[in-house]
Amino acid sequence: MPSFAGDVLDPAQSHGDLLLQVTGTSARAVSKAADQTLDALPQWRVRWRMAGLRPENRTEDGRGLARNPFHFTEGYGNPATSAGTADRAIVTGAQGEPSWAVGGSYQVVRIIRLATDFWDRDTVHEQERIVGRRRDGRWLDGTPSTERPVFSTDPQGKITPLDAHVRRAAPDRRNPPPMVRRGYNYRGGDGDQGLIFSCFQRDLARGFETVQKRLEGEAMAKYLLTTGGGYFFVPPPGDEWIRAIS
Repeated sequence: MPSFAGDVLDPAQSHGDLLLQVTGTSARAVSKAADQTLDALPQWRVRWRMAGLRPENRTEDGRGLARNPFHFTEGYGNPATSAGTADRAIVTGAQGEPSWAVGGSYQVVRIIRLATDFWDRDTVHEQERIVGRRRDGRWLDGTPSTERPVFSTDPQGKITPLDAHVRRAAPDRRNPPPMVRRGYNYRGGDGDQGLIFSCFQRDLARGFETVQKRLEGEAMAKYLLTTGGGYFFVPPPGDEWIRAIS
């Protein structure tokens, strides 16, 4: 994963040959499962490891939602169906990718430190204008969270500022970026806290990288510092993938 504008990547918290993601409803069970898996892989050295959680984790209208450290609900921009998710995230045979990649997905992980103390000094109204949504997910023009606003009716950004996060990320909400996101909050030492941002797509250039370049200069940038993460590939399920690369 290259450095984008504003990134300060720590080599000790970036990249790696193998990403192991263990999830569950019990932090203790997840930690135990991760330890057991690593014990079974003595030939591998742990480069970095982080624990995350999803406060208020739930599913509404087919979308997985959770509240991030900035107090906003995330996940509304994802597809509401498994077919929609596959269309954005799963590599197809028509892309020219190797046969072993078909059915898999490109995953981006970003460890983003959030200036929560700085953020909390702003009023809720200002925070909502920086994000471009209400805290509960509703759009600033009153459009329900499950629907898509038409930003072209607000060309000067009087309702939704032109540098708002959601407007920079997807200026045409009728044609959302071809990616599926899922974030986890983290809390480290010395007051360090933030988001383990993760997204999946069939094409890195059209998905994450296009969005990330559009976000340069967004109003939220001064509250964010990406310090690690990497690009990874999630293989298709089943033994076929193992045989294909053997």
